[in-house]
Amino acid sequence: MGMNMTEKILAAHAGLKEASAGQLVTCKLDMVLANDVTAPPSFKEFEKIGGPVFDNTKIALVPDHFTPNKDIKSAGLSKAVRDFANKYNIINYFEVGRGGIEHVILPEKGIVAPGMLTIGADSHTCTYGALGGFSTGVGTTDLAVALATGEAWFKVPEAIKVELTGDKPADITGKDVMLTLIGMIGVDGALYKTLEFSGEGVHSLSMDDRFTIANMAIEAGGKNGIFPVDELTMEYIKDRVKKPYTIVEADADAKYCDTVKINLNDLVPVVAFPHLPGNTKKVAEIDDIKIDQVVIGSCTNGRIEDMRIAAQVMKGHTVHKDVRCIVIPGSQQVYKEAVKSGYIDIFIDAGASVSTPTCGPCLGAHMGILASGERCVSTTNRNFRGRMGHVDSEVYLAGPQVAAASAILGKIAQPGDLR
Repeated sequence: MGMNMTEKILAAHAGLKEASAGQLVTCKLDMVLANDVTAPPSFKEFEKIGGPVFDNTKIALVPDHFTPNKDIKSAGLSKAVRDFANKYNIINYFEVGRGGIEHVILPEKGIVAPGMLTIGADSHTCTYGALGGFSTGVGTTDLAVALATGEAWFKVPEAIKVELTGDKPADITGKDVMLTLIGMIGVDGALYKTLEFSGEGVHSLSMDDRFTIANMAIEAGGKNGIFPVDELTMEYIKDRVKKPYTIVEADADAKYCDTVKINLNDLVPVVAFPHLPGNTKKVAEIDDIKIDQVVIGSCTNGRIEDMRIAAQVMKGHTVHKDVRCIVIPGSQQVYKEAVKSGYIDIFIDAGASVSTPTCGPCLGAHMGILASGERCVSTTNRNFRGRMGHVDSEVYLAGPQVAAASAILGKIAQPGDLR
C-alpha cells in the first residue's frame, strides 16, 4: 500500500520504511519552536530533565504573543525566553524588532523547508505544511522533552484528501478557501487527521494563500495541513533555505479516509460568524452588521500579499468614523516591504493604526481588545467567545479584502460594495 505525504515524512523520521494511520512512532525532529507564552513553563520541565539542549541550531524561540511587553508579567515571560536563549546559545532566537510573528518569520527566514518534521508549542505550527513538511502543535511537556532529546512520539494520523480544481477568482484569498472548507466539514471534521491538499487548483494559490490555509488546519481539528511541493514552492525557498531538504510526494495508491472536493471557480468572499471558524456565510448574503473594529494581520494574514490586498482596497478611501482599524505586518521584513511599496502610507492616510509585528489582539492580549458588545472583523484565525476581549464581544473572521472593505463602510462588506 502506498503512503501519503505525512506518512512518508513520519516514517522517514522514525527510521522506518513505511508508516500507516494509527501506528505509534517516535521521530527525530528537525525543528522545535516555542514562544513567550509556551516556552517558560516548558523550561521548568526541561530543567527537571537537565540540560543541555539536544541541538542549539534546531530550536527556534520567538517572543511574539505579549510583545512588545504589555505589563510586568509579560516582561518576565520574555526575560525567561531571553535568558534560556543566552544560556544555551539558541541560534534562532528572535528578539522584538529583529523578527516578528513566529509563523511568518520561520518560513521567511528559511528555517523550515520541504520534508522537515517541525513541532511547536503553538497550535498554528501547522502553517509550515504549506512548504511540504509535517508540522504540528504540541503541549509544553512534549516541548520540554523535545528540547532535551530532539524526539517526539506521534500516532500517525489518517488523511483527508482535499482536491482543489479550477482557478482562484481575483476577489478570493486563501482565507476564503479555508473558511469555506471548514464550513463544509466543521471545526471537528478533520479531528487528528491530515488535510492533504492536491489537484490542479493548487497551482492558482500563491504561497501566502497556502500559508494561510495550512495555518488554519487546526481550526478544522486537523493534526496538520500539507501541500505538494511545486515550482512556486521551489521559487519561494530558493534564496531562503540553505540546508538540505527532501521533497516528498504522495504515492498514486496512497490511502485516504475521505476526499473533499472544492472548485475554486465557485468560491465567493465569506465570513465566519461568531463563535466558530466553521460558522461560514457568504458576504453577499449578509444583512447590514455594523462593526467597531477591524484587525488586519496575524500569523494567518500578516504577510506582504495581505498588506497589498488590503492597501489596494483602502487606497483613496477613509476608515469609517465609527471604526478602529488596526494593521499589523507579520514581520519586520513585511513591514519594510509594505513601507517601500507605499502600503503603510495608504493605511495611515485612510485613518488606520499601523502596529509593530505582534500577536497582540488575536488572542486578546493587547493592542486591540474589545469591550462588551463590540464587533470586530479580523483576519486572525479564531473567533471563540471572548477570544479578542470581553465575552460579550464578537469576532468575524475574514480575508484581508473583506476586512479592508468593512473598515471603510463600517459594516461587514466586500470590495464590490465600495463605490
